Amino acid sequence: MAKDSIILVVDDERNHADGVVEALDKLCAKAVAVYSGKDALEILHNENVDCIITDLKLDGDVDGLSILDEAKKLNPDTEVILVTAYATIDTCKDAIRRGAFDYLVKPIDIDQLRALTLQACRKAETARRRFKTDRSEKQDFIFDGVRGKSRKMQGIFEILKRIAPTNLPLLIEGESGTGKELLAKAVHENSQRADNLFRPVNCAGLTETLLESELFGHVRGAFTGAAGDRKGLFETADKGTLFLDEIGDMAPNSQAKLLRVIEDGIVIPVGSNKPVKVDVRIITATNQDLTKLIEEKKFRQDLYFRIKGISVVLPPLRERAEDIPIFVDYFIKQASMEIGSKVAGITDAAMNILKSCDWPGNIRQLRNVIRTMVVMSSRDTLDIHDIPPEISQRRQLMPAAGPVEQTAGLSLAELEKQAIIETLSRTGNNRQQTARILGIGERTLYRKIKEYNLG
Repeated sequence: MAKDSIILVVDDERNHADGVVEALDKLCAKAVAVYSGKDALEILHNENVDCIITDLKLDGDVDGLSILDEAKKLNPDTEVILVTAYATIDTCKDAIRRGAFDYLVKPIDIDQLRALTLQACRKAETARRRFKTDRSEKQDFIFDGVRGKSRKMQGIFEILKRIAPTNLPLLIEGESGTGKELLAKAVHENSQRADNLFRPVNCAGLTETLLESELFGHVRGAFTGAAGDRKGLFETADKGTLFLDEIGDMAPNSQAKLLRVIEDGIVIPVGSNKPVKVDVRIITATNQDLTKLIEEKKFRQDLYFRIKGISVVLPPLRERAEDIPIFVDYFIKQASMEIGSKVAGITDAAMNILKSCDWPGNIRQLRNVIRTMVVMSSRDTLDIHDIPPEISQRRQLMPAAGPVEQTAGLSLAELEKQAIIETLSRTGNNRQQTARILGIGERTLYRKIKEYNLG
């Protein structure tokens, strides 16, 4: 286990948290206890955490699922074990779907917790070692999760290969869910700054005051709720990379302050007069047209020129359908590994349906759909009936594709099965009406439903 990695124990019951730390300390890394979700997030943003053991229900606004989401956002290889006294099937499924390693029900069996924690730490260490090996053995642009064989994506990869080793600022444009943060992290991991921190922040998710505090830090008493000094992301990402997502939503005053930091390399924490020198590479992203915002006087032109050293536009998933099978296979393997599922593939019929969808939520939506399908499937191969109804219904509302595009590559049995599934869906599972539409008897329909395991 890496010397600088830790096991983070989160529980608002101090005695319980301290007891868990005592049981786990030095098991596979140093164990550290915090007593609130807010403190846990602070640790996550500043330390290398291999494993988190967190209570599901915590006092305050940050609960165990929020910690899970933030941990996976910052580092997908961080493993999270949830502890709860109120376990339900739906809660546990939701936690696993969101990337939890496992869950335990109180009262905790310490031996079971130690064994589970050791497994989680070993999995995190294996992932880190594999990534380091990839970086040392390959001189190519690599990052787990960045996928694409389409011509548009190959062109983007060529650009990023060239600029990753430099300190040039990068602007990534594209719709929500297209993978802008993944691409930004890929650039960081293939740069000279890879051994230092990559710090993301969503400019649209914070008020102006909170965003400035998040970026530049603050001193005690700078504003209501500022109980102590706090370093901003510019300081914690020193010698690393700062990713500013949805920069088009940044307030004008914050834009001016950001411009000064980029030009001078100096930050001044909110409420302080003491300057702090920083060396940070800036990568920005937006789903808006910044040139239009400039015309509307909502975005500073001088800031635009500073962040747009190099710009790339990520195409939406509907414009790169040939990449969908790559993502589907990757997400199936990822989800199966996370939850210990036996699902290993998907039928051609189901894949063709996924390829024909427009995916307004892009890669993020596809990933969530595949995870849901893997969690809910009882077989080792995903099929048409595993596709969530909202996806099938949305596909039915789309403009019809040509008959060759819809049916090419499908066997007659798959065509028959797909026709039954879609007709049942359109009739609200009215089998009498479905049989009449398909031109077959009800007995034949019942036999086909049983044969294709649809009922």
